[in-house]
Amino acid sequence: QVQLVESGGDLVQPGGSLRLSCAASGTMFYIYTMGWYRQAPGKQRELVASITSSASTNYANSVQGRFIISRDNAKGTVYLQMNSLKPEDTAVYYCNANRLYGLASQDNYWGQGTQVTVSS
Repeated sequence: QVQLVESGGDLVQPGGSLRLSCAASGTMFYIYTMGWYRQAPGKQRELVASITSSASTNYANSVQGRFIISRDNAKGTVYLQMNSLKPEDTAVYYCNANRLYGLASQDNYWGQGTQVTVSS
């Protein structure tokens, strides 16, 4: 079982930066692929960035070059550094922990979300 708590969401002006944090409690954080998703009003939840247990990263095209995902296994925390923010980045950002095991089993956990608003 993994519990995820996000923090760092805020109101920021276009062009500004924010760093989101997701603290995980539970066991074996290091084996999970961690991801940041976001959901804007009236839109589906979408993957923003993910990082595997071996620290391989993946980004949505819309944030490539602006956002950086990282993890600190010792602290059980994953971060999302967001730079050059745009109004279209406004959304609730959710942390996700996922692992696949066995033939077709998976564990999948979500945080409660943190609001990011980009507006002047």
